Amino acid sequence: MRRRTTVLGGLAFTASLVTAPAAAAAPATAPGAAPAAAPRHDTGPFEKALRELADAGASGISAAVKSPRRGLRTGGVGLADIRTGRPAVGDEHSRLASNTKTWTATVVLQLVGEGRLGLDDTVEDHLPGLIRTRHYDGREITVRQLLQHTSGLPDYLEAPYWEDLEARRWDHFEPLRTVEQALTLPPPERAPSGFSYSNTNYNLAGLIVSEVTGRAIGTEIERRIIRPLGLRHTSWPGDRVALPRPDLRGYVERKGKLVDKTEWNTSAADASGALVSTAADTTAFWTALWSGRLLAPAQLAEMRRTVGDGEGGRYGLGVERYETAPGFVTWGHSGYMETGHKVRNAVTEDGRRAVTLLIGSESFDEDKVDAVVGTLVRELR
Repeated sequence: MRRRTTVLGGLAFTASLVTAPAAAAAPATAPGAAPAAAPRHDTGPFEKALRELADAGASGISAAVKSPRRGLRTGGVGLADIRTGRPAVGDEHSRLASNTKTWTATVVLQLVGEGRLGLDDTVEDHLPGLIRTRHYDGREITVRQLLQHTSGLPDYLEAPYWEDLEARRWDHFEPLRTVEQALTLPPPERAPSGFSYSNTNYNLAGLIVSEVTGRAIGTEIERRIIRPLGLRHTSWPGDRVALPRPDLRGYVERKGKLVDKTEWNTSAADASGALVSTAADTTAFWTALWSGRLLAPAQLAEMRRTVGDGEGGRYGLGVERYETAPGFVTWGHSGYMETGHKVRNAVTEDGRRAVTLLIGSESFDEDKVDAVVGTLVRELR
């Protein structure tokens, strides 16, 4: 949910490398027999990437890739659960955090395609009277600005209520209240483009979806994306604090130790970050989106219209644009949740190659992971 780009370095642990389906244990060597020769490693891009990710310092990573020749593959490195020693193998459920924003933007753009709302509609058009303060006016904030983080609204997570996140860990929190909290805050600093990343924008977009359809954003994501794509391992958690099994446990660092924070009520995240999924389902969503299965060409083109984020990157309507090599463009959306879960993903412009990493700890070598993702998506065939 919260956007964060920090590199905290590697952690001391023994990483395992398991690709799905998990390899069977090698038979024991008979007494006196010569040890069996070590198996030759597959040097394919995915297997190579997994070996590199094992040295990135994350507690565990659940991964999926899709390519034209090899189709969908899953795998994992490290531990899905440090306490039990359960390895990550690629089928674990995790929190998508801000990757959820792309799913929300997709629903909004579908409604635009259906003529039920417009990108240049204002907040006032759909939620009259909600935003009328000294600093903010819903008559001047458009749906497009919400999706592109150019509305000028502050992030509700900056409100004093959220200073001690641990104290709010079990709270149910309505998305309307997050918007109300944000309206009490001063305007944020903005990039020259007007960009200022704010979870408030997406919770507000979710409220507009609810007003237009009569259904909550989680319900609309389920009926418009999850069910049509057959994503059996993607869900909207509501007040459910536990992840479905098998789960990728989430860890934060406290006094040099990893502490399990997996269980958390993420209802406040709502349209900005509440979804739960697997790497395979997330990959299926992104490849479907970018290959034109979820949006008409006009709406997909709008999604790809970007502004500078003030940090060297570019942001569209719920998507981040990456150029990991000259002329090689991919798209995705990173994510971070207070549980320690993080997300990295990339999909090519034609939707034919994609990489998704669900990461179980907030502390790892982010530069290395991002480099692995960029190289892998280029090398997939």
